Amino acid sequence: MIIQSKRCYIASCFLEAQIEIVDGKIAGIYKYGEKPVDKDFGERRIVPGFIDVHTHGYHGYDATAGGKDGLKAWLKDLPKEGVCGVCPTTLTQAHDTLKHAVTEINEVKKENPAGAEIVGIHFEGPYLDVKYKGAQPEQYIVKGTVEEFKEYQDACENLIKIITLAPEHDDNFELTKYCAKTGVNVSLGHTDATFDTAMLAIANGARGFTHTYNGMTPFSHRENGVVGASFRCHGMYSEAICDGNHSTLTSLNVFFREKKDYALMVTDSLMCKGYPVGSVFDFGGQDVEIYPDGSAHITTGKKQLAGSTLKFNDGLKILVEKALVPFEDAINAMSINPAKYLKLDDHKGRIEYNYDADIVVLNDDYSVEQTYCKGIAQI
Repeated sequence: MIIQSKRCYIASCFLEAQIEIVDGKIAGIYKYGEKPVDKDFGERRIVPGFIDVHTHGYHGYDATAGGKDGLKAWLKDLPKEGVCGVCPTTLTQAHDTLKHAVTEINEVKKENPAGAEIVGIHFEGPYLDVKYKGAQPEQYIVKGTVEEFKEYQDACENLIKIITLAPEHDDNFELTKYCAKTGVNVSLGHTDATFDTAMLAIANGARGFTHTYNGMTPFSHRENGVVGASFRCHGMYSEAICDGNHSTLTSLNVFFREKKDYALMVTDSLMCKGYPVGSVFDFGGQDVEIYPDGSAHITTGKKQLAGSTLKFNDGLKILVEKALVPFEDAINAMSINPAKYLKLDDHKGRIEYNYDADIVVLNDDYSVEQTYCKGIAQI
């Protein structure tokens, strides 16, 4: 199959080009009009497939609560947002619940269902700090151990690729060091750590930051906090929820100026995504309501902000059109940067020869015209 467009995002610029797809791979890239084509997308932008490394669910499905049919439906629906790869993300819960959740996600991955590909599991909690727990259920927060984490990894055959933890509760950084040694990205999040503790965690193998600005000690000119550590360490990957609710447009602009090639756009979407304003859902034993701006809030106590209902392609629009982030930086945060973070950049994240044919066709309003997951049209 050959597709073409006058705006193919190749080698960090838009080219008039054709893309040949054979057996799920990009078999060749040619001049526009050189060969007969199966689909001509005209002026629509063709970009690399998106990868969301932090998302809990959608439309009633939650990665921790589980349900194989719900997960398969989610994977089938994600390409409508341009997502070709995803890390289903767990929530802080009881041991047996988490063990069942990661086991089930791995079982579905091995079935290779239609839609977006499961490229890992993001294990968010339960090794967090209570003060910065956010929407994570406090009663299940525990101190992490290497032995327990090994049990989770054994249950899912090492599919956990990212773990969010609070480094101040990781004695001698033992779990951080174990994860670094075994290829798991330790992401600092839901943490009351000081700047110095965050820097020591990095020295002992931490590699990222979870939803920067949110769920961590803030930056000021006297107390630099975990946010300061993220900005100071340019080579550390850092997530940002780009819905305009979790962080202001100005803070997103600053974030991308600082992080650039190490920025990771994420949705942190919840099971309430896809439902109308006012809908209320149980999220780990807490009621969460969708507000008119699309944000999700816990309805009890402080009524604090929880996860989002953001569509991935809408995040790109917010970054480029509202936060005024350069298109190249924004699109990289959705494709090659997460691929590098997950060590998949030898076959994902670019439109390039012999890469997976994960391709998104965007209309000018950022809606998705078509998504190809390993060369298979999804819409």
